[in-house]
Amino acid sequence: MDIYEEIVDLRRRGRRGAIATIVNVRGSIPSFKTAKMLVRDDGSIVGTIGGGCVEAEVWQAAREVMESEKPRTLTFNLNQNPKYDTGLVCGGTLDIFLEPVLPAASLYIFGAGHVSASLYKVAQNAGFDVTVVDDREAYANRERFPDAKEVIAEDFEKATARITPDESSYIVIVTRGHRDDMRVLRWAVQTQARYIGMIGSKRKTVAIFRELTKEGIPANLFERVHAPVGLDIGAITPEEIAVAITAELIAVRRRVERALPHMSWFHRNRGGAVEASETPEPIEED
Repeated sequence: MDIYEEIVDLRRRGRRGAIATIVNVRGSIPSFKTAKMLVRDDGSIVGTIGGGCVEAEVWQAAREVMESEKPRTLTFNLNQNPKYDTGLVCGGTLDIFLEPVLPAASLYIFGAGHVSASLYKVAQNAGFDVTVVDDREAYANRERFPDAKEVIAEDFEKATARITPDESSYIVIVTRGHRDDMRVLRWAVQTQARYIGMIGSKRKTVAIFRELTKEGIPANLFERVHAPVGLDIGAITPEEIAVAITAELIAVRRRVERALPHMSWFHRNRGGAVEASETPEPIEED
């Protein structure tokens, strides 16, 4: 199969990989500049960059690039390192650029009110495939979300029963009330989603966490929940909140450390009352 077709197929199936390209050559090497090799997430390869020990090291580095999701450049001096003298090389130096091949980031927005309408636009422009879910057809429809990957208008529990988030999925919970937020969060924390965010005040968040732990859901599952949702930029309007949430989604996608969940206050307060200073007014959806 053509290597470019295989990259498209890999992403379509929600899988990962890394593409290695020879970008610079000095001297004689057993391949040619721009030669490419695709390493799939199962370790199999398509194409070649010359074989031998170089290819073996590139294969290992490709696995690391898939994990870190960050590109890197490798340099091999075939003249000076005896371990490359396997009879497969001619001598010379080459630079190989490794870049990750990642599945499209899927964003599931639960709730279709004002914040969702703005978030859908901003997140889509940032490269997320957006699915909107709401139990109200008057809100969850193609008129409001014309370019969404999917718009689901049905009961939240029915919708979640047929959605299977993977490690490339992001979930934002912005329904119109605590009850629906809790229903969706109960499901979300038990999925493999890479990101889970829920709108509302810290008081509301702690109350929902406590209620769900009483039901038997392990408390540690809430450690990866971003709540209140979004980076703290002082956002007030739905449009500003959408920017704050999308910024956090991007930070998580790019593995920025400061985008870790805001959970320290939950661990301090889950056994007692939340301090008044930590209870801003909730932002609720329509």
